[in-house]
Amino acid sequence: MSNWKQVAILEDIPPLGSRVVKSPQGDIALFRTAEGEVFALQDKCPHKGGHLSQGIVFGKKVACPMHNWHIKLEDGHAVAPDEGCAATYPVKVEGGKVFLSLTPNEGCPNL
Repeated sequence: MSNWKQVAILEDIPPLGSRVVKSPQGDIALFRTAEGEVFALQDKCPHKGGHLSQGIVFGKKVACPMHNWHIKLEDGHAVAPDEGCAATYPVKVEGGKVFLSLTPNEGCPNL
């Protein structure tokens, strides 16, 4: 059985925007860059738990709306000098459909 679940249509996620997917692991934020890349992160800033989905997307980062921490969309790590990590999830786009794996990527020590 496949681990991939269709969770959105690419057009549902505006460029430089996000959408939230509810999951057993908690909310997962889908982000779309200006170039059309899609990333999935735990919707919780490693600093104070702010909803990253409400932040501003720029380049391949999102700024947490609470304290402006910058989180890298590719690996979930905070940009130095800040420290911490939001879990990332595998995501793929095929035929305009967005698929998500609910198994988090490795590399985030907070998990």
